[in-house]
Amino acid sequence: MSARASFRTEPMTDREKKEARDALLFLSPWLAGFVLFTAGPILFSLYLSFCRWDVIRPIQWIGLANYQQMFSDRLLLVSLKNTIFYAALYIPLSLVVALSLAMLLNQKVKGIGLFRTLFYLPTLTQGVATFTLWSLIFDPETGLLNRGLRTVIPNPPGWLLDPAWSKPALVLMALWSVGGTMLIFLAGLKNIPADLYEAANIDGAKPWTQFWRVTLPMLSPTIFFNVIMGTIGAFQVFAAAFVLTSGGPSNSTLFYVYYLFNRAFVYFNMGYASAMAWLLFAIVLVLTVIQMRISQKWVHYG
Repeated sequence: MSARASFRTEPMTDREKKEARDALLFLSPWLAGFVLFTAGPILFSLYLSFCRWDVIRPIQWIGLANYQQMFSDRLLLVSLKNTIFYAALYIPLSLVVALSLAMLLNQKVKGIGLFRTLFYLPTLTQGVATFTLWSLIFDPETGLLNRGLRTVIPNPPGWLLDPAWSKPALVLMALWSVGGTMLIFLAGLKNIPADLYEAANIDGAKPWTQFWRVTLPMLSPTIFFNVIMGTIGAFQVFAAAFVLTSGGPSNSTLFYVYYLFNRAFVYFNMGYASAMAWLLFAIVLVLTVIQMRISQKWVHYG
């Protein structure tokens, strides 16, 4: 039978029409919300990226001027460098910490459910209160972290007050909430067949060899997913810098999204902020495509 003959040609019955209408009726709230609150703003921001608008005066079409301005914007380049540095530090560390915790919580010991809950709780308690707690921990004089470090080194870092240590401090704080990534790794570990480990034991493979030869290859799709999600999240870092450092000291935590926020809601340069948003979309899209191409060499499905 040809592909053309496989398509249905007879008209829909009354019952099928009613089912289609009912389906559209139930879908209509989501469709309306998507058009009004997602697709509409996205298309409007694309239009605004070619305009000058300060919210007060009418929108003025200026073509590619916003995108051309980016090439001479020193702070944009600084914010992009800060974001790339943060992402390069956070993504591998978060993967290592989350996978390590997942492997520990994958053990068959009594009360493991309680431990899993405790390690996941920081993910649910993010916000201003958590940032305030970490600001006390990072205090260079009275903070808990430096109190402990002084027993080892005489002059511990200034953390959030030191441009050289402010981004590592925010990365360290972000590792506090890798519970979501940990759960994804834990689910991936649960899906690895026990037969593979039994066969490895029979062949005399040590635990470290089993990790490299069995666990990592079988976990590669999960690692790939977490790398993609971690990259997207790292390039959107904002709240910690906004609450703790306000982009300082010396613009060392002026991340891309925080600079975009300032352009939009401090200087009310909505057109330029929209252009920055689309540039960020292009950067993340390119990185995702590159990662998907590279993944063909190291991700093993099945």
